[in-house]
Amino acid sequence: MPRPSTTAGTATTLDATKQAVHDRIHAHRTELLTLSRRIHAHPETAFEEHRAAAWCVQLLRTHGYSVTAPAHGLATAFSASLGSGPVTVALVCEYDALPDLGHACGHNLIAAAGVGAALGLAAHADRLGLTVRVIGAPAEERGAGKALLLEAGAFDGVDAAMMVHPCPVEVADFRSFALGTLSVRYTGRAAHPSLNPHEGRNAADALTVAQVALGLLRQQLPSQWRVHGITTAAGTAPNLIPDHASAEYEIRTSAAEDLAHLRARVEDCFRAGALATGCEVELSRPEPDYLDMRSDPALLAYWRTNAAALGRPEPVERGPFACTDMGNVSHAVPSIHPVLDITGGACAPHEAAFAVAAVGAEAERAVLDGAVAMAWTAADLAGAVLAGAGRAAADG
Repeated sequence: MPRPSTTAGTATTLDATKQAVHDRIHAHRTELLTLSRRIHAHPETAFEEHRAAAWCVQLLRTHGYSVTAPAHGLATAFSASLGSGPVTVALVCEYDALPDLGHACGHNLIAAAGVGAALGLAAHADRLGLTVRVIGAPAEERGAGKALLLEAGAFDGVDAAMMVHPCPVEVADFRSFALGTLSVRYTGRAAHPSLNPHEGRNAADALTVAQVALGLLRQQLPSQWRVHGITTAAGTAPNLIPDHASAEYEIRTSAAEDLAHLRARVEDCFRAGALATGCEVELSRPEPDYLDMRSDPALLAYWRTNAAALGRPEPVERGPFACTDMGNVSHAVPSIHPVLDITGGACAPHEAAFAVAAVGAEAERAVLDGAVAMAWTAADLAGAVLAGAGRAAADG
């Protein structure tokens, strides 16, 4: 992706436009923070985000966006567009919540920041050479909504995609694990544990054998690989040999290319449980794999400059520490996924305290800063592409 190259005159024009974008976003402050608080107050889990999506759509339509909702085969997805410039930028909104924890991952902020960037660019898209696309992406926490949207064509024709995420630390070059999920179902044979135990096939024992095998496997895995899960069923009474047991597991690797190898080894552990106990096992993938996040260097450079201009904290470098289906988008489209500090390390996502922080003062600052920095990054990209096209035409 090209880096900016402008004359002094065009740079001055871009700076003036970026200031106007900033002012427009701050003029919408009340609407954006109200959107964030409404989504936070009405948490909806994966694929159930009907109100959150509708509130985003309503605000975008009010400010001139053409919206398709639902979109791309998902009831709680939407696609909004404005402008007709040659550079298409996708602003990605997440808005799903966590079961029992509500917005303890702060997706209310992600949605409001994405909508905010869109509103800031609305009056300037054509002048900047932008087509702005806002993609409402459900089911990040569970379901890999963006992987489904990518497959359905939601990101076709996009030159760059971006979103921001709240965090307990400021990181520009966010890196994530690749993640795969696995559902395990054992079927055995029920029997009375004292009258006829020899006729039983203990499905819970099959799962125990598998878990022992996994515990031993972990000793031989690379340090950045993870295997973890829960038992969801393993019998209903102690006086009955259970004929069914089930579990849900996740596997994580540093790079998407390693997922298949780890999955094969983990699946063999579950097959070993079936073999040892005479049970049958069914292994399935409940959702698409989440790929590791790979930030585009040029977009990242624009972001760093813009975030610094807004007075954001100095970003730190961190290895992978989470997973996101934005990683799937980054494998197909130049993308960034910066994370913005809203707690100063006091608490982290998926903790109850983080849900409280997601409507605090630092969270509201992150909405506005995230919106402005994304909009400015989109403007910088368009300016660089158009300047490059102008030089090529002159040289030709």
